[in-house]
Amino acid sequence: MADEGDGGTSEPSEEILSRIEQKSHLVERLISQSKFTDALKLALENAPTRTRDERCKSANWILVHRALMATRDLELLLSTLEPEYDDILMKYLYRGLATGDRPTCDQCLRLHEKLTERAGMGCIIRVLSDRWNLV
Repeated sequence: MADEGDGGTSEPSEEILSRIEQKSHLVERLISQSKFTDALKLALENAPTRTRDERCKSANWILVHRALMATRDLELLLSTLEPEYDDILMKYLYRGLATGDRPTCDQCLRLHEKLTERAGMGCIIRVLSDRWNLV
């Protein structure tokens, strides 16, 4: 289940970074096995949304970015991703668009279109109105 920051405000940044580092090895292994949906799920789980430490947010963004950029079949990715991940994924898509990096923005826009078709406008509204759980 996607967890948008379980206890992020009280958890020390070093513990968050350690957890993300452990996840990174698994995400890389899943990507090398072409298990892109599983890699993305793992990267999205327990995202550090409630911490203010940008190191934590950036470290997790790198994992999500790796999983997003590794896949080419976005329809398959979304069809196998449970709806509980929609909102947190949308948050990361907006973070990707904010980078200004052309390949990243292209992939995020393609996925944004497909995710909006699937999850509806409510997903966008929830993400844009959430000022606390930021990625």
